Amino acid sequence: MEALRQDDPGRFGPYTVLARLRETAASVLYLARGETAQDLVVVTAARPELAALPAFRHRFDAEARIADRLAGGWVAEVLDAPADGSGEDDRPWTASAYVPALTLTEAIGTVGPLPERAVRILGAGIAETLSRVHATGTVFQGLSPRTVLLAEDGPWLTAFGPLGAAAGAEAGPGGGLSVRLGHLTPEQLAGETAGPASDLFVLGLLLAYAATGTTPLADAERIARGEPELGDVPEALRDLIARCLAKDPAARPGAGTVAAELALEGAAGLAAGGWLPGRLSAAVAAQGVRAGRLAAGAEPGGPVPAPVNESVSVKNVSVENPVPDHNPASEENPSGAQGANAPKSYGDVWDAVAPAPPPIQDAVPGVFDAVPPHHQAPPPHHQAPPPPAWQQPTVAAPGPIPSTPAPPPDTHTTQLKAIGGPAAPWPNPGTYEQQPYAQTAPPPQPLPVPLPPAPIPNIAPPAEPRRGGMGRRGLLIGAAAGVAGLLAGGGTLYALTSGDDDKPKDDPKPAPTTAGPSLSGVAPQPLWIHTHPADEPLPLTAALWNDRLLVLTDQSHVSAVDLRTGRRLWENADGAKGQAALAAGEEHCFVAGPSEFLWLSAKDGRVAHRVAYADGFEDAPDLSVRTLVGSAGTTIWFTGSHKATVKAPAPKKGEKRGKDKQVVRSYLFAYDVVGRKELWRTPVPNGRGPIAPVFRLIAVRPDAVIVRQDHLTLTPAALKAAKKKGIFRSFDRETGKAQWSRRFGSVTLDGAAVGDAEGVLYAANGTGLRAFETPAGKAKWTLKGTGKTVFGPSVVTGDLLHTTNSNQEVGAVDRGNGKLKWRRSTESAETKAPAVTVTKSGDTVFAAGYGQVTAFSGADGRRLWKFQDIGNQDPDGETVKAGYQVLTYGKTAIVRRGRTVYAFPVA
Repeated sequence: MEALRQDDPGRFGPYTVLARLRETAASVLYLARGETAQDLVVVTAARPELAALPAFRHRFDAEARIADRLAGGWVAEVLDAPADGSGEDDRPWTASAYVPALTLTEAIGTVGPLPERAVRILGAGIAETLSRVHATGTVFQGLSPRTVLLAEDGPWLTAFGPLGAAAGAEAGPGGGLSVRLGHLTPEQLAGETAGPASDLFVLGLLLAYAATGTTPLADAERIARGEPELGDVPEALRDLIARCLAKDPAARPGAGTVAAELALEGAAGLAAGGWLPGRLSAAVAAQGVRAGRLAAGAEPGGPVPAPVNESVSVKNVSVENPVPDHNPASEENPSGAQGANAPKSYGDVWDAVAPAPPPIQDAVPGVFDAVPPHHQAPPPHHQAPPPPAWQQPTVAAPGPIPSTPAPPPDTHTTQLKAIGGPAAPWPNPGTYEQQPYAQTAPPPQPLPVPLPPAPIPNIAPPAEPRRGGMGRRGLLIGAAAGVAGLLAGGGTLYALTSGDDDKPKDDPKPAPTTAGPSLSGVAPQPLWIHTHPADEPLPLTAALWNDRLLVLTDQSHVSAVDLRTGRRLWENADGAKGQAALAAGEEHCFVAGPSEFLWLSAKDGRVAHRVAYADGFEDAPDLSVRTLVGSAGTTIWFTGSHKATVKAPAPKKGEKRGKDKQVVRSYLFAYDVVGRKELWRTPVPNGRGPIAPVFRLIAVRPDAVIVRQDHLTLTPAALKAAKKKGIFRSFDRETGKAQWSRRFGSVTLDGAAVGDAEGVLYAANGTGLRAFETPAGKAKWTLKGTGKTVFGPSVVTGDLLHTTNSNQEVGAVDRGNGKLKWRRSTESAETKAPAVTVTKSGDTVFAAGYGQVTAFSGADGRRLWKFQDIGNQDPDGETVKAGYQVLTYGKTAIVRRGRTVYAFPVA
């Protein structure tokens, strides 16, 4: 942190700039405050010389939005940005919440190599994020010691894409953006495209640097052909780092494997007791204290004159980039001269006319150059160790070095292309040039974006606002290496299938898969991935039909996906806005639409039968169905209402006859979807409106159906009478006759509750979970929560009750006596209880929340694996707002988040 310079802006939007934090190749990071001294943020502002480039400005704005969509886990969200993409001084900027932290470069300069435990937490946190990114088939490309922050709660990542990890960035010929990278990976030096395995190679270098303070591969030649020097790496980490640094990308482990091997319990869990060395922790704390003093005005932080005769600038590539900018002598170029026939160097150049970011697979990430920014000297109380080989300045060839001219601007869409093509001999890493391609080339395809699921059983809760979802860990120090580093936009999911699949819809062959044995802690490879077409509305509901179909409903139609292959079989517009999909025998799928019940052929989706609400129910003209309550076997329960005329009573002699009245009558119905007939209806009080109430199914017993009314549909009088406690109602399952109505303990209006077939109710009661006998209301047992726990809906599985709570704990309890069998944490930072799903065998328990799905062993609660995806990467796409939903059948778990559905094998 240093004082402001005279040319630094005083404000960015509502934020007052207090000090400089650090610089990157593309941006300057400032500490700033909002309306109060506690409202501290990090403003990442583009460098003035780059902000003038249209290509840079376009990508800075686009990647800032991408950064917000990637928020979660160890990636922070963008809290603010100017509406027009630029600041008061015409520089684009973003703001993120400030948390005291040092970059890995600063940390090594302060304390030297990190201890093994800290390296494990560092690597696990990074690998967890890489796993999220790689789940979509994209490449991270932003790893560098300057883009990794070490905070008290764990490691945070601050940049995505080659610009974030670049050693230098400058305006290129023709208004383009030239980025000079550090070392590349072996496959890139051979002219191949970067893939997820490239991120693992860079991660290996970063972990070795963290553990030793030096790089195991000091130059391009050794990266391409040499063996890494790992003698100083702790023995317990040596094998894993060596596998990450394998020359063959296929031999490197996946990100999930690395995360599991480093910290099976998760980086957050391992870091919870403190993870930074004492001196480093003190330095982080001291930074926070100084930031607080600056915000309170207790320490001056005004501008100082800009330094004169700067020894290093962003364009001085001989220092910023560890790879010489000239071509060394070689067989192809004996003199090392530059010229038309000389081997050209690599680089990333984006033409200003590019209308959209290139696909992420075409961008080329560099292996990091760990030179600290020149303005950041080590703390005066500590003499930093000599920089490692990869940080040493290099000496440029004498004399001027002509730059390679960029191709003329073209109005077509552009892509990154290696100069000379894959067949070119491996040159010095450093520059790539953007070339136009034909108009017929396909543009990058946006990823799907989920919306909240409809209120049907077994769906994860709607997403919380992002600012609330990260409260347990806190937000990171901001997009510290510059959100402009997020230049790697686009990308597509691997092994995708959709309604637009060119293959025949009755093709019985499974979708492509690389499924294989799963390592502990690593999610298995999906059997298939299905994506709801982007030109169709987001799905509202998802349900399994006879373990053969996944039925999705949306605003325009209902569609069916083959559970064997993940390919769409049919769609029908008649099922638009359907509430649910149930099995109606072996041939038909039952869908409850807004105005009618539908029976669709499971083979082709055609309507076989329909019953309109308005005229399909005797003595209930113009019936309006409010919602499905639930189902069991072939029976469904739903609420509905209609208007009825109540005739005025006969007048007394000499009096006028009164007026007839229109009233609303509401009922709870039972209906057989196979026999297509009403079983019974029973009057129930109207809900708020007045319209039919919304009931939630609590339990189905041999002789009864237990429901509770959604508190949002209670009338003001009913709400007052409830006295903030939930009222449960029981109806005879055979006749519909009301049996009893009562409260239980201090269970609230919306407190989670579920019943079993034996007459026991399990409900959240304050910070605990209690079992009540019904209808007597006697408490059988109480399970105490931890802290301010709020229990979510439990799941009855044989003799066990699987529990969930807001502390992100999933457990198994003996239903008979309430004794806890096991309890485990998902290690998520969310604040709402995840939804629990248990396989039919009881062998696997899934916890699905907004940010992840965690699988546990049903026997002992051992965490099996965790799955995350990063949702949509298209900066102009819809925002991810949905949680995960898990449906299970046989030995398969269907995981859905908005448009995307994964089929995972389970034990």
